[in-house]
Amino acid sequence: MNFFERRKILKNTSAFDLTPIHLVKHELNENKLVTVLIPKFQNKLAVKLFEPKLKSPNIKLKLDELGSAVWLAVDGKKKVGVIARELVDALGDKIQPVEERLPKFFTQLYEQKLITFDELKGA
Repeated sequence: MNFFERRKILKNTSAFDLTPIHLVKHELNENKLVTVLIPKFQNKLAVKLFEPKLKSPNIKLKLDELGSAVWLAVDGKKKVGVIARELVDALGDKIQPVEERLPKFFTQLYEQKLITFDELKGA
């Protein structure tokens, strides 16, 4: 799917009707905080040549309590609206205003290629 097709779908769909899907792996620490593992290299040749010489093949992005709660709520089946309701029930005022914060957070994750949306895969 090209850029214009993806943009058309995203512009015509409410952020709360999208279904986020993880594209990268994560770790969970003892405090239930998520560390997202972003591969340093995508190219297979670069992975083969450089990865053995590195301390870690991943860039580690540590999320705070709210980011971790959102990341863990993403399962590839729930829409953003359902995730928002669950987070409001679990975190209360900490996540307010959820109508503004959640779409911005998912937009940042999407732009960094950490997630995609199920609606973009089918078209």
